[in-house]
Amino acid sequence: MFPILINILLGIIAVLLFGLIIFLHELGHFATAKLSGIRVNEFALGMGPTLFRFQRGETTYALRLFPIGGFCAMEGEDEESDDERAFGNKPVWKRFIVVAAGAFMNLVLGLLLMAIIVVQQPTYASTTISKFVDNSALQAAGLEVGDRFVSIDGYSINGERDLTFALGLADPASVDIAVDRDGERITFDDVKFNTVEQNGQQVLSMDFYVEPIQRSFGSVIQKTFADTWSMVKMVWVSLAGLVSGRFGLNEVAGPVGVAQAITQAAAVGLEVSFWAALNNILLMMVVITVNLGIVNLLPLPALDGGRLVFLIIEGIRRKPINPKYEGWVHAAGFIFLIGIMVLVAFNDIVRLFNGQGLGG
Repeated sequence: MFPILINILLGIIAVLLFGLIIFLHELGHFATAKLSGIRVNEFALGMGPTLFRFQRGETTYALRLFPIGGFCAMEGEDEESDDERAFGNKPVWKRFIVVAAGAFMNLVLGLLLMAIIVVQQPTYASTTISKFVDNSALQAAGLEVGDRFVSIDGYSINGERDLTFALGLADPASVDIAVDRDGERITFDDVKFNTVEQNGQQVLSMDFYVEPIQRSFGSVIQKTFADTWSMVKMVWVSLAGLVSGRFGLNEVAGPVGVAQAITQAAAVGLEVSFWAALNNILLMMVVITVNLGIVNLLPLPALDGGRLVFLIIEGIRRKPINPKYEGWVHAAGFIFLIGIMVLVAFNDIVRLFNGQGLGG
């Protein structure tokens, strides 16, 4: 009975944190809109039917049924308005700040959550080799103790998360490595790693150890920013992999898949302790909030990045694009994004039953 209660508690914490991610994103839009003198008609958490609402001043605050998003509805955002406080009647630079503020808040939240995780650790892994295991492929290739990794297959290495991510993507049969050795950059091409079997596949074997970094105020700050930046880079590389076809549909997760991943992360952590499970959830939330921030900045219709593109064009032309045409573009983009979300969610559900998704 006790483990069930712990799982329920962890589930509630995960839902609240997910709600916090959405809330802070919309709060970024809301706060900067208010500071810019823009009229906000409604601030809502959730989508779909309204559970309850209340009016304070000119703004309606609402909680809606489905916890999959939220919105900050500003006067004149998607249509023409004669109100001098309408979104469209404000200078381009103010509108740019309002639109970008949501993603900015997500990245700030990612930093704060990462700091909570980092500050608990007594030591951190560096990217400098401290020793090799017996029969190390890296040592045989010519790397030495004291070498600091600079890049793996062209992927820049600024921290331990970069290192593990890059090696996880690498082909064990041919890896290009660049290291810093006493201030000199040295490259090793086509290094062949040893492999181990994992889930029926041969994966790269980490045949070296790295030097530890002791916790201090400076190392906590450096580690927090380095790990958060690593998450940002991972998102961009993953998105590029989706576009190029390197990653397929089954490497993408929607709300159902994310919930399953959070549950699995919590279950693994519970094998150690409640706090380990909570830290695993926090790390998942860092990934989600950074994803939300970065993806929202993509120059796609209906996303914040798409709106920023229109604002940049308006700033260059010194004349706004007809709101009717911009609305059509965003509507088409919204329909496309909804279709993608439905497909991804359906794939998540199929994966729950067959373990492989639509590609299985």
